[in-house]
Amino acid sequence: MALETLVKVSNITNLSDARYCAGMGVELVGFVMDKFSDDYTPPEKLKEIKSWLAGVQIVGETDASDYDEIAALLQSYEIDILQISDPTLLPKINTLGKPIILKLDAESTYLEDYLKNYNTFVEYFLIDGKELSDFFLYHLKEYAADSAVILGFGITPENVHQLLAETPIKGIALKGSHEIRPGYKDYEELSDILEQLDVD
Repeated sequence: MALETLVKVSNITNLSDARYCAGMGVELVGFVMDKFSDDYTPPEKLKEIKSWLAGVQIVGETDASDYDEIAALLQSYEIDILQISDPTLLPKINTLGKPIILKLDAESTYLEDYLKNYNTFVEYFLIDGKELSDFFLYHLKEYAADSAVILGFGITPENVHQLLAETPIKGIALKGSHEIRPGYKDYEELSDILEQLDVD
């Protein structure tokens, strides 16, 4: 299966989600490396899940703001791309040798500055938020024209084609969910959007 745009699925916690995403053509699958998170995936579990996957890039997601802590995580986790949420870590974090996704808050006062100042340091900017307002969409066209933006909120099966047609975003980000019980998942939320993007 092929999708019409790049798709990242964040907060994956189980093999069911990971394999489903890979089969649906998702390019980036993200796993939280922070122990305090409800979506935390230990390195041993990620290694096991990764052994069942093909054709996807593994994103290690962290909200840590300490360089040494993140460096230690990269010693434990086998990932392809590192996602951080603290812009002050750039450009030092680039010395760790992993492509970077910088997660930003759509409501941040400094959003435009971050996009301009750190454009050369990151692979993608993932912009997350709560409400996809007309005001934000107006500015998103400008942001995404100059930076590799992945939109991480406000996406529905009804508006995904319009978002892709009217803004130059590089892709979208969705979120995984916990298993109802081992091996059993409800994929309705993910599948409704992914099926809209199917180009096969």
